[in-house]
Amino acid sequence: MSSTVPELGPDPAAMSQAPAWRDRKRYLWLFGAVIVGLPLYSFGGYALTGWGLFWWMGPLFIYLVIPFMDLFAGTDTANPPETRVPALSRERWYRWAVYLAIPIQYASFVCGTWIAVTQDLAWYEWLGLLFTVGGVSGAAINIGHELGHATDGLDRWLAKIALAPVAYGHFYVEHNRGHHVRVATPEDPASARYGETFWAFLPRCVAGSIASAWNIEKRRLAKAGKPVWHYSNDNLQSWAITAVIFGAMTAWLGPIALPFMLLQAAYGGSLLEVVNYLEHYGLCRQKLADGRYERCRPEHSWNSNHVVTNLFLYHLQRHSDHHANPTRPYQALRHFSEAPQLPSGYASMVLLAYLPPLWFRVMNPRVIAHYDGDLRRANLQPGLRHERPGH
Repeated sequence: MSSTVPELGPDPAAMSQAPAWRDRKRYLWLFGAVIVGLPLYSFGGYALTGWGLFWWMGPLFIYLVIPFMDLFAGTDTANPPETRVPALSRERWYRWAVYLAIPIQYASFVCGTWIAVTQDLAWYEWLGLLFTVGGVSGAAINIGHELGHATDGLDRWLAKIALAPVAYGHFYVEHNRGHHVRVATPEDPASARYGETFWAFLPRCVAGSIASAWNIEKRRLAKAGKPVWHYSNDNLQSWAITAVIFGAMTAWLGPIALPFMLLQAAYGGSLLEVVNYLEHYGLCRQKLADGRYERCRPEHSWNSNHVVTNLFLYHLQRHSDHHANPTRPYQALRHFSEAPQLPSGYASMVLLAYLPPLWFRVMNPRVIAHYDGDLRRANLQPGLRHERPGH
């Protein structure tokens, strides 16, 4: 239901005539592993200087440094030649670049929690550390996202492991088998509606996604003749990993560690949801005569080709191709000119999403233009009147 852009196979004749091509970002994809080490860098900077500002490295990097880097680095709309995509997709280097991020993520989580419990931090230093560790947990959801779309069993287990510190194991089920089916429709809890603020979207998406993930597994297990409370329930497996990790950390560091872990997880989860908010805001697939929705096409996702954020998020901003071809690996995702474009990278847009008047001022005119002024075709927040061309 979600595939609309055909996967092209290599043409031997074209391969023999095509000029040599290499991925200029090949080694830059390691930035995805670099960002999840932010709490470790904070600890090192504080140990060297004693400056409490280092505990705020996470939010400073996410909300200030990356947007400025995006601004100066600009955009990249280049696509890999289709003749190279099969070989590019098979290269294990790109998968190992993602694997590398997981031990660094866990080192950051463990180290950050230990610091929060054992070190004598001022309240504002503790708060900065909380946001820094939570920022890493939020970024790690994207690691789980990339691995969760793989067909390899090991990758799928690693996806659950990456999602465990942020207690978002249900994302493994809901994103793959819920969001990708219902994307850009009013029924999808992870597709934001025109006129809906992020603060209204957040609880709706969190509650709706958990309920959806549970029901998806309930139906799957029922078909296999199993109860929902079965050990093969993917939600229970993922949540069990979180329980074991949080339990082990609490046993080691004491009960005071648990509030820190829960709060950083809540903030990390909110980072995923603010990205969900901006990825499909106001966009809607139309219903066909038989009552089904049209297939997902590039125009049903907001895209951004800002280089720096794409490197840190494994091309997540090329979201249209991801929805058209969910198993296509990040290094091979394509830019489509027909896909609506965000004015900046995700890191900048999340700040606007936190401030509804600014968000609506920037994004509502883009939604209106995308639908040629006819908001009857948009995904509207209930209660808003249906705009017509010229109104």
